[in-house]
Amino acid sequence: MPMIFFIEPGGARREVEAPLGITLMEVARQHAINGVVAQCGGACACATCHVYIDPTHLAKLPPPEDMEQGMLETAWNPQPNSRLSCQIHITPALAGLEVTVPAQQR
Repeated sequence: MPMIFFIEPGGARREVEAPLGITLMEVARQHAINGVVAQCGGACACATCHVYIDPTHLAKLPPPEDMEQGMLETAWNPQPNSRLSCQIHITPALAGLEVTVPAQQR
């Protein structure tokens, strides 16, 4: 299983194992990562699983689809490296991924 690094609001760094095939949001919820609210449960309908992807890993992800891009516009403080964690599926290529959870979610 790939190791994923989450940086929680407040700066705590957590290293977790991520099963292949599930979403980054599911990994965050399984490990009680602070700040990943995921109110819609992964339906790409709320932007409360918004995260910042380390720029070195952005190229390993498929680009956001239109629905995700639209939801990111409603996220708190979106950045060029913003993604919804419910739209990122864990693959071997994501080993070592570093994800920063924003200070708040909308």
